[in-house]
Amino acid sequence: MAAQTLDALVNEHYGTKGLLDRILTAARDAGIVLHDARSDDFSPVSEFHIGGRRATIDLAKMAQLCAGDKVLDIGSGLGGPARTLVEQFDVRVEGIDLTHEFCVVANELTRMTGLSNQAKFFPGDALSLPRDPNTYDVVWTQQSCMNIEDKRQMLSEVCRVLKPGGTYVFQEVFAGNQDSPLKLPVPWAGKVDMSFLWSPDAIRNSILRMGLVEAIWKNATNQYMEEYRILAARTGDSVQPPIMGVHLMLGKQAGIMRKNVVENLSQGLISIYQGVFKKLL
Repeated sequence: MAAQTLDALVNEHYGTKGLLDRILTAARDAGIVLHDARSDDFSPVSEFHIGGRRATIDLAKMAQLCAGDKVLDIGSGLGGPARTLVEQFDVRVEGIDLTHEFCVVANELTRMTGLSNQAKFFPGDALSLPRDPNTYDVVWTQQSCMNIEDKRQMLSEVCRVLKPGGTYVFQEVFAGNQDSPLKLPVPWAGKVDMSFLWSPDAIRNSILRMGLVEAIWKNATNQYMEEYRILAARTGDSVQPPIMGVHLMLGKQAGIMRKNVVENLSQGLISIYQGVFKKLL
């Protein structure tokens, strides 16, 4: 698929006008005082990956993030993970995302929560990172690579911008052990030509061929499946839907999207992996 066409599909899927207003309205309805907002107040919508904020913290501990680390968050979305990393680990984060509106919202929520000095967000393409070589202590991706077709180029860019001794850490959706079509829509794709899921072995081998050294390789599917099943049911609850949640971004299909993720996980069509890899000195 041509990159321009895929870019347009991604922006159409994620970029809905008025997102910031919907989030702030929901926050007020939930009783959040906006001038005194904390990052976690927005986590139900800004950390919409499997496992939510807790998964972000677990992943950061696995990667042994240190205070002062310079982190690049590829596919930073609404900035939820970046703000959590700043609050919990005192790092500095630059986020890039293909969806321009996400960057606008991420920067505003970060300003409101008083974290703009340590987290900033920019439009950018994972296949051509607008940064110099050997810039970052950590490159981070958290369920942001499912829409990337040329994963080898993305991994090449990860290696290029990592400092020697730096860490690539991720939590990503991969193909499962069953070779059948996904049940769509899912949060990252409404159409089959938006979803590019490689097998865990293909991803792992590609990372190793880039010269990175494996520190952690973990199948986290079972760890998060039941928790996500509960979250999906709550998202799709028509009687008492959540005030703050992914539906603010994905709209009326949010419930069915999350239900489909549970079915795809249960049927072995997708898997969740976490990994930590090091760039040699």
